[in-house]
Amino acid sequence: MTVPKNVWWFEVLLYASLVLDALSVAFQDRTPSPRMTESMIGVSTLLALGLLVLLFYFVWLAARRKKSWPRWALVAALALSLISLAQVIGERGMEFDTFVDTVSCVLTVLGLYLSFTGDAKDWFDA
Repeated sequence: MTVPKNVWWFEVLLYASLVLDALSVAFQDRTPSPRMTESMIGVSTLLALGLLVLLFYFVWLAARRKKSWPRWALVAALALSLISLAQVIGERGMEFDTFVDTVSCVLTVLGLYLSFTGDAKDWFDA
């Protein structure tokens, strides 16, 4: 089975985006505060990692199993990420971690665009 060029780029760009997100989670500030206890930090980290694993699975389903619905789930996740990113940039401005998140969103936008255009259309219609 030969994967179309747009689907291959979709997969590469989405995996790159998710790796950036995983690195972002790995290097998050985990200093407990009155607002964020140690157990809350642990739970939020596990939830973030669980979501990343689910998104990796969605990319695999779309790119390797020709499933169309995971692309739409990834579009919904991107929309939520963009809303969250806009709020964080509005509160704190552009910092290193928000820059990394912005790059991740740009990679996701490009990858999802490619998954809906060109030779990828036939891949998901089959």
